[in-house]
Formats: sequence, C-alpha cells, structure tokens
Amino acid sequence: MIAEIQCLPTPPGTSQDRYAHVDAAIAEIQASGLGHEVGPLGTSVEGPPEEVWPLLRRVHEACLASGATGVVTIVKLAEGAGDGGPTIEDLTGKFRP
Repeated sequence: MIAEIQCLPTPPGTSQDRYAHVDAAIAEIQASGLGHEVGPLGTSVEGPPEEVWPLLRRVHEACLASGATGVVTIVKLAEGAGDGGPTIEDLTGKFRP
C-alpha cells in the first residue's frame, strides 16, 4: 500500500520553529521504519496496510500532541488486490535522475 499524507496544522509551527508541528508529523513517519519520501506538499509512505493505516492516525495526532490547536489531514491511498499494488519506485523511479 502507498499512502500520501498531508497534514495542515494550525499553526504550522511556533515562533521559534516555523514548521514544528509538521516536523512532528514527519518524525512519526520516520520512526515507523516504513519506506517513505518527504515532498514539499506531503509525504508518501509504503508498507503493509496493517502498518500504514495506524501510522496515518499517529501522524495526524502527532500534530496535535506537538501543540497545534487544530489539524486537517488529507490522505490519498493506492492498494492492489493480492499483489499489494505499485511501489513508490514503480510510480516515480523513471523520473529520478
């Protein structure tokens, strides 16, 4: 399964760290050990559905736990029946230098 998650916390960070709450969300993804790619408007994660689904909730909640007053989270999913579907490399590898 591939998931792309974009967290839009209010505010995105603090006066000392402009993107502190976004960084907290990304840190949760990094700690998961799943394959991921951070992008400018969201982060893609790949792994077994039973690991990705709970991670998405933890990422959303990490924004609130870090001090955001609110958060809107946008998620896109790709999953194939049986074979698990495409990988990040399948979808974007040919566009990398």
